[in-house]
Amino acid sequence: MRYDFGSDNTAGMQPAALQALIAANEGYARAYGADDITARAADQIRQRLDADAEIRFVFSGTAANAIALSMLAWPHEAVLAHHAAHVCTDETGAPGFFGQGVGLIGLPGLSGKIDQKALEAALEEPEVGHRQPPAALSLTQSTEYGTVYTEEELRHLIEPVKARGYGVHLDGARLANAAAAGFDLTQIARLGVDVLVFGGAKAGGLCTEAIVMFDRSLARRVDNRLKQAGQTASKGRFLTAPMLGLLESNAWEDGAAHANLMAARLAEGIALRSRFVLAHPVEANAVFVRMPAKAHARLNELGWACYRFDDGSVRFVCSWATEEAVVDEVIEAIAGLS
Repeated sequence: MRYDFGSDNTAGMQPAALQALIAANEGYARAYGADDITARAADQIRQRLDADAEIRFVFSGTAANAIALSMLAWPHEAVLAHHAAHVCTDETGAPGFFGQGVGLIGLPGLSGKIDQKALEAALEEPEVGHRQPPAALSLTQSTEYGTVYTEEELRHLIEPVKARGYGVHLDGARLANAAAAGFDLTQIARLGVDVLVFGGAKAGGLCTEAIVMFDRSLARRVDNRLKQAGQTASKGRFLTAPMLGLLESNAWEDGAAHANLMAARLAEGIALRSRFVLAHPVEANAVFVRMPAKAHARLNELGWACYRFDDGSVRFVCSWATEEAVVDEVIEAIAGLS
């Protein structure tokens, strides 16, 4: 492959993350997350969120999301989410597994954003004993289609949910890209989010994601929950060191800003120089293109990795490592497709 635009997971670690991992290998440190590196990483996240939250680190976004949702709903209840959200389409039922039966209710909405009227209609559904009633809302920022919720959009979705006493989860696997696009991280807690997944892997870290519990009551026996789920790292410093490296160097933000810039460059080139159209607004680091199967197959044959997404469009994802020259080269390749 000339370059892999299939996902921002395909890029390696940012230098700051890798250097922090190597530095963490010196000497001895307390085990199971009681080390100084883990404490510093948690403090860095609290500073960005301007919130006194309880924080734990786990091995994957799927585990983080599923465990978080299991905190917000009982097994006989369900979680409302966009039908294309990662929790609905890409986690192999993990929320139900960790939640011992917690269900998911998919909602429509353009470009990955939940439609407010659809949410309100779901909340107004009568509760009956034959199906799982909603108990929480899951949001994604930035969304699976590369769009970014505004603070006002989130408020309109969260307020009716909180008015019913339900919980709110925010999947922030690409939160860095949303922040780079102008989203104010300090508003997350103020909007009423109960638990956030603070993403590190797609930002150029190793595999680490942080579960951020703004509602500290959710942290009751959380360490027991994580241990049972196989999410407690014995050598915790190696799990959190790459995240610390990203945060202390500001590479978390800088890498995301670069990824967003490359996506904007790619989108502009496709719009101006090819016969294909963009399927969704480009607001973060992903570009979705309406492209026939034959053209897509030819692009893959030429060595450009990208794949067809849930809505039928072809997705290109930029990362901290995406180079301008590579973006320009793939634009040339796309422009030459018949």
